[in-house]
Amino acid sequence: MTAHRTTGHGRSAPVNGKGLLLTAAALCTVILTVTGILVAVLPEPEQEGHLLPGLARAQGIELGVAVAIDPLAHDRRYRGIVEDHYTSVTAENGMKWEHVQPERGEYDWDGPDAIVDFATENDLNVRGHTMLWHNQKPDWLAHGDWDAESLSAVVHDHVTTVMERYRGRISAWDVINEPLEDGGPQMRRNLWYEVLGPDYIAQTLYSAHAADPDAKLYINEFGIESAGPKADALYDLVSDLVERGVPVHGIGFQSHFVHGNVSADLADQMRRYTDLGLEVAVTELDVRIPEPVTDEDLREQRGEYRDVLTACVEVEGCVNVTVWGVTDAHSWIPEWFPGTDAALPFDTAYRPKPALSGMVDALSRRGRHRPDKA
Repeated sequence: MTAHRTTGHGRSAPVNGKGLLLTAAALCTVILTVTGILVAVLPEPEQEGHLLPGLARAQGIELGVAVAIDPLAHDRRYRGIVEDHYTSVTAENGMKWEHVQPERGEYDWDGPDAIVDFATENDLNVRGHTMLWHNQKPDWLAHGDWDAESLSAVVHDHVTTVMERYRGRISAWDVINEPLEDGGPQMRRNLWYEVLGPDYIAQTLYSAHAADPDAKLYINEFGIESAGPKADALYDLVSDLVERGVPVHGIGFQSHFVHGNVSADLADQMRRYTDLGLEVAVTELDVRIPEPVTDEDLREQRGEYRDVLTACVEVEGCVNVTVWGVTDAHSWIPEWFPGTDAALPFDTAYRPKPALSGMVDALSRRGRHRPDKA
């Protein structure tokens, strides 16, 4: 059988079977070559996360992660995830009072130094976490016999000592952590409130500002991501501080969400504070899923991570989104919320989950904008 090809003058000329086979083989070679080039250029899903640091910086946002000291020191894969996917780090526990000053006047700098040195070596920013919190206090502090004068001196000394040590190396601090009750708008009756009164917040912020005038000082809280009494109570507290000229620079939205209940008005809540001239950050992001965790849950979680980061992109003045943990293998969620799991963008085998792609999607959006106001 003879095939035909068209000559340059439009006439048909015979082509034998051997020539046709050679032509087909050449075409296949071209197709395979082009396909190979495309595969090499287009990122695999596992590689997509490596785009995150560049995308975050292009948006003017720090993309952070909470790190634990032991795996950071001894687990190469754990360190690799941090180095390849994030632009800032927060100490998950290592800078809390019980670890930094376990005995009165005796400071242990090994953990905090390791985190700050790691960040410096890898060109990462550091968020400090946290100064005053009702949990994780050393026994000598939690059970001491304090009056206002003695406790005020202890708080001032701790804040000053820690912040001066890392002055210029830690860009922002969660100075006041969870000042409101868990489920309501009342001030938390913690040690600081009971002994020093409600103005302990302003006093501590003044001490922190004196220790490091360049650090951004935050009040960090959960349950304020949606409109409600607690969100309003924090806004009123912060508005008063701003009006009085107290050195507060930012509000941290902890954002420990449950799958299916991610706030739809997070951006609106953020804008309340940016309208006061403050910056905002999502400081402790995770989205825990009730067990058993299905593939459909993980696909939906992808959209939830995307939506949280999109809220930050859309709000001028949102400067950081920090994921609260590197992998599900080191997550606090199963211990504190039994029956839930899979809250982070990397699974227990350190494999990326769909949530990571959701973060890429959000940071790939067109640049920031503020909605027109009526």
